[in-house]
Amino acid sequence: MKIQTHRYPAPFGEITLVRLVNDHGAAVTLSSLGAGIIAVEVPDRNGHIANVALSYENPADYMADPPTMGKTAGRYANRICNGRLIVDGKEYQLNVNCGPHHLHGGPQGFQNQIWNVETFSNGVRFTLHSPDGAENYPGNVDAAVEYRWNNACDLSISFEATSDAPGVINLTNHTYWNLDGADAGNALHHLLKMKASRWLTTDDTLAPTGQLQSVADTPMDFLDFHAVGERIQADFPALKYGKGYDNCWAIDGALEAALEGKTHLVEDAVIMKSGKSGRELHISTDQPGVQVYSGNWLAGSPKNVSGTSYADYDGIAIEAQGFPDAPNIPSFPSQRIDPSTPYRRTIVYSFR
Repeated sequence: MKIQTHRYPAPFGEITLVRLVNDHGAAVTLSSLGAGIIAVEVPDRNGHIANVALSYENPADYMADPPTMGKTAGRYANRICNGRLIVDGKEYQLNVNCGPHHLHGGPQGFQNQIWNVETFSNGVRFTLHSPDGAENYPGNVDAAVEYRWNNACDLSISFEATSDAPGVINLTNHTYWNLDGADAGNALHHLLKMKASRWLTTDDTLAPTGQLQSVADTPMDFLDFHAVGERIQADFPALKYGKGYDNCWAIDGALEAALEGKTHLVEDAVIMKSGKSGRELHISTDQPGVQVYSGNWLAGSPKNVSGTSYADYDGIAIEAQGFPDAPNIPSFPSQRIDPSTPYRRTIVYSFR
């Protein structure tokens, strides 16, 4: 494994990029800004290596970007409704930054922080201290995100966090994928399959109702392969609320374990593939849910390496995570963290 490190000055501090190159020339580039993924360079069916993670030209443009491109979202990924959080009977008002809701930990969330960097033989460990009161969350939290890359083109991510006080946490990776190449254009032809027989219904602000509904006979059914765009224009409320898919599915097996306070790694919980390039992305995780976002609002994002902004639907984000608004919905798996209950979760991206 070859490790290459580069540093870039920015108005808000120095950004460190680390590139991991395996023995076959496939590579991953990671950034200390948001503990994020900048690029994943893997071969297609003909052996041609190209980046399949949507990326910006300027490393500094990842700061406070609306798409949260490639980064680690937190303290709480996805939505907390109306920014209202109650922990042990005490109410906290979190900053509202997505309509009426708190999204991805707020404007100064983990994705908009520069993390500390430590490299090792086949990966990178990013660490961050989040002080008590950051974005109005309770407790001092120490978080770590560890990436490992191997010769089989498996990119594993381990999320860890500890807190000195009761609170909540939900970490995920927010990379947008286009398996034909990062700047190849519309990705709605990608085929998607998930081990998810239920999805979380929402209101028209994408706030969870607390109900899980069967995917049967709906455009939310990806138990077998369907193109992401195949039913995206269907007369179905959930698809109209967000101009496409922006919804959370319960991962069969992982949900049941989480409800018991356990973790269960589900192999190939999600598979996405492209017939054009022949590339496949297999995602294994112990997270109870997966948010699929079809890139509905990518237009106007910072310039990519091709010198243009991405258009809507140019990439698909597949965010393995805890359930949105779980702290306010007792029937959802708990996302509580406290001194006796550290947080540990895993996502593995395998490219085939």
